[in-house]
Amino acid sequence: MAKLNIQTGAENPCLRQKAKTIEQIDKNIKKLAKDMVEVMDEQNGAGLAAPQVGQSLRMIVVGLFRGPRKFRDLALVNPRIISSSTEVCVEEEGCLSLPGVFAPVARCRQVVVGYQNLRGKEMIAEFSDINARVVQHEIDHLDGILFIDLIKDAA
Repeated sequence: MAKLNIQTGAENPCLRQKAKTIEQIDKNIKKLAKDMVEVMDEQNGAGLAAPQVGQSLRMIVVGLFRGPRKFRDLALVNPRIISSSTEVCVEEEGCLSLPGVFAPVARCRQVVVGYQNLRGKEMIAEFSDINARVVQHEIDHLDGILFIDLIKDAA
């Protein structure tokens, strides 16, 4: 079992700072990614960002969905949104760092994201619907943004 504790609270400094770029993908980063997936799955989360487990690093893990079922986990190192659709969807979101809090949030329906995989290779992927929502939510964590900060924009 992974020994990572999820940071909670809207004012938690770990969750409110901009995370640091990962300069080298070594065995510690790979282990952190594996442990983050384990914690995400244990908590029935759809994604998890390194700051949520007390690591100020630009890495997220997401559970990708095909239809109603998760079909694989993906780690994105130093992810950045390259482009996003003009089409916006408003859906309810929650967060492992804000237990019991749910609210409608407006997000782009599709995003194109550049990132490094765990081998250090530069990748580009397009995400849509629930996968786009999760990726946007987790990338926000890397910039100290929580979904509750976006609620006013959803109305």
